[in-house]
Amino acid sequence: MDASEERVIVLFLSFVSGKWRKIITPIAAIAVLSALLFFPKGQADNTSFVMSEQPPFPELIEEDSEELVENSIQPDPVIVVVDVKGAVRHPGVYSMHDGDRLIDAINAAGGYLPNADSRMLNHAMKLVDEFVIYVPVEGEEAVDISTVQMNGTSSQQDDGKININTADEIELMTIPGIGPSKAAAIIQYRTDQGPFQSPEILMEVSGIGQKTFEKLESQIKVK
Repeated sequence: MDASEERVIVLFLSFVSGKWRKIITPIAAIAVLSALLFFPKGQADNTSFVMSEQPPFPELIEEDSEELVENSIQPDPVIVVVDVKGAVRHPGVYSMHDGDRLIDAINAAGGYLPNADSRMLNHAMKLVDEFVIYVPVEGEEAVDISTVQMNGTSSQQDDGKININTADEIELMTIPGIGPSKAAAIIQYRTDQGPFQSPEILMEVSGIGQKTFEKLESQIKVK
């Protein structure tokens, strides 16, 4: 080390020990005093940031876990049974799922026959247990879907006549001149007014006039 380097070191040490000592010493003292005032002994230990193994808000986490478990349990599917008749490839009774549509039942029955007329069927209608779906052929009056109670009884007896007091919508639509709207009107009338006392009272139903009644009079009865 030459003489010039020694002079630089001596000047630096004298500068630090002289001027900077006066500045650094008060700053250090203030820092120590602040630490003693704001973090007393014992409190610092209690307020130290320690990561706890206990999760925050355990009640909320437990509720969320229970909800996830409940949502993961899927209920058993509800089965609905429908009867598909008419111009389908495989007519019969089919077990479907709740929420299925009419088109699903048609597909289950193999689809339509080439001569089927599906224009009046509502393919988007949801299926309900004990529904009857009748698919007419071309040229036949279209029949809409209707609920039928499967009780094993029929309104048509040996004489071939339809009892308009007990016939369901499907059976009523087998009468010439009676389509879905008129069949529904007949059922609504007897629900509101009670059983028909005579066949002629049928003319009081909306949409059934004298000419229509004359066509079907020989095929209906009230007892």
